[in-house]
Amino acid sequence: MERRTLGQGLEVSAVGLGCMGMSEFYGARDEEEALATIHRALELGINFLDTADIYGPFTNETLVGRAIAERRDEVVLATKFGNVRDENGERLGIRGDAEYVHQACEASLKRLGLDYIDLYYQHRVDQLTEIEETVGAMAELVQAGKVRHLGLSEASSATIRRAHAVHPITALQSEYSLWTRDPEDQILPAIRELGIGFVAYSPLGRGFLSGRIESVDDLDADDFRRSNPRFQGENFDRNFALVDRVREIADEKGVTPAQLALAWVLRQGDDIVPIPGTKRVHYLEENARAVEIELSEDDLTRIEAAFPRGATSGERYPDMSTIDR
Repeated sequence: MERRTLGQGLEVSAVGLGCMGMSEFYGARDEEEALATIHRALELGINFLDTADIYGPFTNETLVGRAIAERRDEVVLATKFGNVRDENGERLGIRGDAEYVHQACEASLKRLGLDYIDLYYQHRVDQLTEIEETVGAMAELVQAGKVRHLGLSEASSATIRRAHAVHPITALQSEYSLWTRDPEDQILPAIRELGIGFVAYSPLGRGFLSGRIESVDDLDADDFRRSNPRFQGENFDRNFALVDRVREIADEKGVTPAQLALAWVLRQGDDIVPIPGTKRVHYLEENARAVEIELSEDDLTRIEAAFPRGATSGERYPDMSTIDR
């Protein structure tokens, strides 16, 4: 597995592993298969694992902690705080105040069973708390040895600049894929100017770009994608037609649509690390092989023509109000 370097010299595998779906949001769960998937990732050299306190809620950190308990030195562990939920899963808003930053970190460390977190993100920007207060408290965690690197998720370029002035930011995590290219406007130019790496979540468009979802009925009843605008009605049909075009190119190259979509993200810059989520060993192995795919300039031109920027139908969340703009 290749390595890439985010900000502040943090080296990680070129492809990471998003662990969210192992505990929630994507239908049925199988803890043993999830553990096997994490262990297989480490065997393949995928050392960059991504979780968050709200996944489960709270149970995903415990699961990941169990999986890496005997292999801590092999892992670059990223987790997040800021989206507040109770034990029953009810969403209670967003917090970035100093008191909560410290409280959330202590709780995550306990669930993970770790002494420190490699990369600690603010999951969503708290519009009621100055970013300087939030990052100032996160910097105190670094000084205390509880966190090694700081990150932000779904933050605007203006917020990133203010945060970076308080303490160096190592990575910005946002959605990025063939069907979500918003970061190209302001985010990527800003973080490249500041020397911050980019972590792309949902690089397969929540599985849509794999081409395996042919109808919303293919999803489990409790799968959160059923309420996603891009999976609804005419939006679904238009988006599936785009994926079909990508599939044709993938077939010609002898790869899967998912691998082609991941290879495209990897080709957008050596400072970009996609973290496709999966809860199954088979799909993990498929995703890992994307690093072996070479895309020529002609390939990139064809992909752009097949899936042009801005062609995706529908917002990426039912409620976009929590996204910092």
